[in-house]
Order: sequence, then structure tokens, then C-alpha cells
Amino acid sequence: MRCFALLLALACSAPRPPDPPVSARAAVDGTVRFVAVGDTGMGNDGQRAVASAMARACAARGCDFVITLGDNFYPTGIEGPDDPQWREKFEEPYAALRMPFWISLGNHDYGNGGRGDDFGKAAHQIAYAQRSPKWKLPANHYRFSHGPAEFFALDTNLARFLRDGDQKRHVTEWVAASRARWKIAFGHHPYLSNGPHGNVGDYDPRHRYAHTLGFAVWKGHGVKALLEEAVCGKADLYLSGHDHSRQWLQGTCAGTELAISGAGAEGTGLRGNNPARFQSSALGFLYVAVSGHELVAEFIDAAGKVDFERRLTRP
Repeated sequence: MRCFALLLALACSAPRPPDPPVSARAAVDGTVRFVAVGDTGMGNDGQRAVASAMARACAARGCDFVITLGDNFYPTGIEGPDDPQWREKFEEPYAALRMPFWISLGNHDYGNGGRGDDFGKAAHQIAYAQRSPKWKLPANHYRFSHGPAEFFALDTNLARFLRDGDQKRHVTEWVAASRARWKIAFGHHPYLSNGPHGNVGDYDPRHRYAHTLGFAVWKGHGVKALLEEAVCGKADLYLSGHDHSRQWLQGTCAGTELAISGAGAEGTGLRGNNPARFQSSALGFLYVAVSGHELVAEFIDAAGKVDFERRLTRP
């Protein structure tokens, strides 16, 4: 009896094993569930805290995949498929999330400290998709379907530099041809934002590179043209990052709802005056569940607390 009590005491005092990895769950109810998070690639405590909160939410509620909203690697992108940043800023922080990560590219992914004009750098991230079953980036811009939704990944950095003629044509055609009940577009740069970068067409009025960047690049006129031609009024929701905050804007883009989830590693201030349903510079992510007739989106902070919920319905 004393031996049994001793064994029981030892078992109760033993350290708790780590949580098992979270794998994607196949939806049995026709609902697709995913996380959207951007501006993650810092390899810091903030990124790890948000990654842990994502894993807990996915373990408890189910996730089919993760969407990244650009700036996957700070400060100046990746040097190749063997760059140690892959381990530090992607593989290790998200090791517990065994599911596809559908990627979009940001200005920091295109190098030069965020100027985004080292255009060959994107090829390294596209090539990594051949090595990793988790990293999904078939091209700079692409589409995929899951359940009742079709998703359209944009390369807004190329649009900044007016290098997106094919992208604009493709995405416009894809969205127009889609028969999905829900159409969700995602990219790095926002249409409206209360963060320091501001609204499209008026980006970074005091940008440190303003004297060397062209006017259209500086102001984001190319991004504005891409979104207004291909997405606004055609997709149900546009997800973006760039500003390191979480925002759900009250204004839309010709009816397309606008959400920013760029607080995946650090938070920055909110100084704009666009009316917002919710905004916070605290770390966190967006959790979305899409069924046949309803889309439910929740902003969740790094502690796992639900800060805001938005419901959209379709007939």
C-alpha cells in the first residue's frame, strides 16, 4: 500500500508533458476554420506568444489552415532555402501547428530593409514550398478553395511598384469567375488603416524613403488600383497586415469588409481617424469560421481572450 501511495505521489508531482502538436481537422459540418496573422517574422517573444495562442485556439476549436499576411521575415527577407531564419522565424515558432500555412508576401520579404525593391527575393520563399509540406506559396499571387470559400492571395508589394499587370488581370478574372459562396482576398497592404502607415493612396506621408521612392510607390496608388479593380465590391472580405495592430474598420471598400491582423509579433500605435468597429495594438490574431450562410470572425489576443466578434451573413 505504501508503495502504491509513493508511486501515486511521484506521478502527481511529475512535470506535465508538452501539449501535442495540433493538426488540421477535416471539417465534418461544411465549415472552414482558419487563423489570419501578419507581420510575424521577428523570431521574438511576441511571435512565440502569439503562435502559442494560435495553437491553443486551434486545439480547442479546430483549424484547417493558417493565412499569413506578409512580412514573414524581418528585416530584409530570406537569402535562400537554407537560411537559418526558416528555423528561427517559421519552423520553431509554429512547430505545434501541423497544418498548411497559405502565404502572402510583404515589403520586408522583398528586402532592402523594407523598401521592397529587391524583387528576386520572393523566389526564395516560393522555392521553399517545394521543401516544406506546410509552407504554401505556389506563386506571388494565387487562389485556392476550401469548403464554401475561395481565397485570393495578392502580392501588394509588386502593386506598389506597378509591377502587377498580370496579377491585376488574373485576380480580376478569378474573382469574377468564382462560384464560391464566400470570396476572401488577402494581402499585406491595407485599404484603410488607423496605424502609422495610413490609408491606401496616402501611405507614409513622412516615410523615411520618400525622397528616393516614386510618388506612386510612396503613396500606394498601385495597391489602390489593384484593390479597387479586382477586390472591392467583388470579395466579401479583404484581410491585410502592414500596420502592427488588429483593426476591423467600419468603412468598407465598395461593400468589401476590411480587417487588419498585423500584430503577430509586435504592436504599434493607432493614430488614424477612420471609424473602426474594433482596434487594438495588443498582440494577437484573427480566428475565422466560414459556413454556408455565415462568417464569424474573432480577434483573439496573445493570452487567448476574445476581444471582438464580427458576423457576416449571406442568403
